[in-house]
Amino acid sequence: MRALGATLGQGLRTAAEGALVVALEGELGAGKTTLVGGLLHALGVAGPIRSPSYTLVEPYEVPGLKLYHVDLYRLADPDEVDALALRELLTPGSVLLIEWSSRAADRLPAADLTLEIEYSKASDAVGTPPPGSGHSVRLVTLRSGSSVGDKLVEQIVAAASQ
Repeated sequence: MRALGATLGQGLRTAAEGALVVALEGELGAGKTTLVGGLLHALGVAGPIRSPSYTLVEPYEVPGLKLYHVDLYRLADPDEVDALALRELLTPGSVLLIEWSSRAADRLPAADLTLEIEYSKASDAVGTPPPGSGHSVRLVTLRSGSSVGDKLVEQIVAAASQ
């Protein structure tokens, strides 16, 4: 998940100058925060990456990008998204990395890229870790929602096939 996050992070550097929304879906423990940690470290953010489960939004800044790690898991109603003022964060050079984005319903713009993370049977996975390695297998489905999302998907697929 860290490597996938790092690949996505490198893609964000060249993606576009407008605001981007990256949706992260998957059950608890699927690796959403780990992916974001890999992304942020690849962009030069030092130190531990905290899950924004309680703060809901964690801001980060690297040269040329403002990143906001958002976790909507604790929201009980999509109306609560409005109080977070996430739309106001959508400025040129900003990226919203939203865990549990489906909880926002229609309160946010469509995602440029959606990553759906699932636990997978080893027989379904590409690059399955060896038995006893201690690594679990994840299946990640990428869905693009824009031309920028298309470019990110292409970069991720190209990196994964190397």
